[in-house]
Amino acid sequence: MHFTYKKFILLRVQRLEKIILKEESFEIIGKCMEVHNYLGAGFLEIVYKDALEVEFQRANIPYERERMYEVNYKGLTLPHRFYADFVVLDKIILEVKCVTGIADNFIAQSLNYLRVSGNQLALIVNFGKPRLEYKRVVL
Repeated sequence: MHFTYKKFILLRVQRLEKIILKEESFEIIGKCMEVHNYLGAGFLEIVYKDALEVEFQRANIPYERERMYEVNYKGLTLPHRFYADFVVLDKIILEVKCVTGIADNFIAQSLNYLRVSGNQLALIVNFGKPRLEYKRVVL
């Protein structure tokens, strides 16, 4: 199939228009990039979480850190809960990682978090590489 540049741009724009919570997620990723550009790679996750909290506060971005979610199984609440690193704007789960790469198990974990929370979008952000890495996970 032959694509012209104009058709390519049009398809790209149409794809971008379908991105769920596009502006909100771009703003969050922008704050993550700001933290990564300043601190670089190599710190523990907690350092990046602390820095992100500062950035969210300065930008007046509503967030909750370590929000607890219960897991229900066949009508029973299980004794173990999960804690999202951040819930930003009360609708986006932000998981902070500091690893060599975003593995499939992180994506599976985020999908489970979305199911339990009722949210539609999770962002997995990896500060463990020289260049910030992130993935959008949509339910």
